[in-house]
Amino acid sequence: MNKSGISVLLWASLALLMSLLLITAVQAAPAEASPMSARLAAQSPAIKVLRGPMLHFLADPSQTPRLEDAVQYFEDGMLIVRNGVVEKFGPASTLKASVPAGVAIEKVAKDQLLLPGFVDTHIHYPQTEMIGAYGEQLLDWLKKYTFPTEGQFKDRTHARKIAGIFLKELLKNGTTTALVFGTVHKESVDVLFEKASDLDMRLIAGKVMMDRNAPDYLLDTPTSSYEDSKALIKKWHHRGRLLYAITPRFAPTSSPGQLEMAQKLKQEFPDVYVHTHLSENLGEVEWVKSLFPERSGYLDVYDHYQLTGRRAVFAHGVHLTDAEFSTLAKTDSAIAFCPTSNLFLGSGLFKFDKAKSSGVKVGLGTDVGAGTSFSHFETMGEAYKIMQLQGRKLSAYESFYLATLGGAKSLDLQDKIGNLQSGKEADFVILNLAASDLGRLRLSTSKTLEEKLFVLMTIGDDRNVASTYVAGRKVYGP
Repeated sequence: MNKSGISVLLWASLALLMSLLLITAVQAAPAEASPMSARLAAQSPAIKVLRGPMLHFLADPSQTPRLEDAVQYFEDGMLIVRNGVVEKFGPASTLKASVPAGVAIEKVAKDQLLLPGFVDTHIHYPQTEMIGAYGEQLLDWLKKYTFPTEGQFKDRTHARKIAGIFLKELLKNGTTTALVFGTVHKESVDVLFEKASDLDMRLIAGKVMMDRNAPDYLLDTPTSSYEDSKALIKKWHHRGRLLYAITPRFAPTSSPGQLEMAQKLKQEFPDVYVHTHLSENLGEVEWVKSLFPERSGYLDVYDHYQLTGRRAVFAHGVHLTDAEFSTLAKTDSAIAFCPTSNLFLGSGLFKFDKAKSSGVKVGLGTDVGAGTSFSHFETMGEAYKIMQLQGRKLSAYESFYLATLGGAKSLDLQDKIGNLQSGKEADFVILNLAASDLGRLRLSTSKTLEEKLFVLMTIGDDRNVASTYVAGRKVYGP
C-alpha cells in the first residue's frame, strides 16, 4: 500500500473511533434531560446535596385522614439534586450512602427549614410600582391608578426595568413559580419572558386582551389581540420552563368579538392557560350582567366562550353562586384566592370552604398591586383572618400546602413542581424560622413544627427567606 492509501486508512480509522466514542457518551447520558439551559447548567454543579430539616406535602392535610399521609417532615433530611431535578428526597440516614464520593453536602441549619418553592397563582407584574395605592375599590382603583401605570409598558426599557424588580421580589420572597398578568402591550410580556428565561424560572404569563371600557392608549382590537397573543405563544410557550396564558383582563373590558378570538386561540393551542378575573367586586358583577344580559351570570360569559376548563385560573371568585362553584368544579377550573387584595380593596370574604366542598381547585395569589405584599407568609396570614371571620380556623399545614403543592395543582403543574418527590424540578427555598428578635422570642415558645409554621405565616416576612433555588441553582441568597 502506498503512503496515500495508508493516510486514508488512518483517517478512516480515526473517524470510526470518534464515532464510537460519541455513541458511548450519548448512551451514558441521563435518560431525563435537564430542564436547565446549557448555559445555566454549565454554571451549576451537576449534583447538589443538602442536609437538614426538610418539609413537603403529598396531599391536602385537611382532606387526608392520617396527617402522615399528607405531610412529610424530616428533622434530618437529605435532598439530592441532579441536573436541576430532584433525584432523591428523604431521611439522611437512608440517603447518605447515595451521595457520590467527593460531592460536598450543604448544611441546612437546625433553625432553618427547606421546603418547595412557593407558587403564586395570580399576580400583576406591571402593578409592582403602584402597590399600596390609597383609597379606592376595584373599578375606581383601575381608573385612577392601574390604567395610567400600565400605559408606560409600551416602552420596552421601562418594562424591562420593572420586570427585573418584579422577578427579584418574587425570589426574595421564596416564590419560584407564578401566573402573571402583563399589560396590553406585546412588549411587556416579551421582556418578562426574557428575564425569566435568564433565570430558568417556571413562569406562566400573557398579554392582556382589552378592547373596550378602558383608556384609548390601552385598547387593542379583537384581531390585534389574537395576532399578538398567537405570536407570543409561538415564541415562548414551552420554551425552556416558560408557559403562556390567554389573558382577557376581565369580561367588562373584552367585547364578544374579542372573547371569540380568545376562544379561537384556546382551540388552536389547547394546552395553553387561560387567566382572568371573576366576581371580585359586587359592582363589577352587576356591570357584567348589564354588558352580557344574554348570559346567566359572570362565569357563564367565560364558559360560553369555552374559556373554562383545565388550566383555566380565575382570580378572586369572591361573589360566586352555588351554581358557579359547581360549573368550576365540573370544568376542572381553578380559583386564585387573593386575601390581601380582597381585604385591601374591600371586595369581600372568599368562601374558601364552599370552593373546597364543591371540588374546586384553589391556590393562593398575592395579586400585587392590589395585593399588599409579595410574601406568601403575609398572604397565608390574611387568609387565616378571612377564615376566622367566617368561623373557621385555617391550619398552618393547610396554608403551606396551598402555597406549594396546592398551587401547583391549581396550575396543573403537580407533575413538575409543588413538592420534592423524585423527578420533580428542583425549585425550593430555605427559610430562617427566626429572622428577627421577635421571631426568635416567639420561636423559643413554639413546641411543635405546626406551631412554628403558624408563627411564620403570621409574623414572617422576606427576612425569613434565607435562599431560593430554581432548578437546583441558587438564585437568591448569600
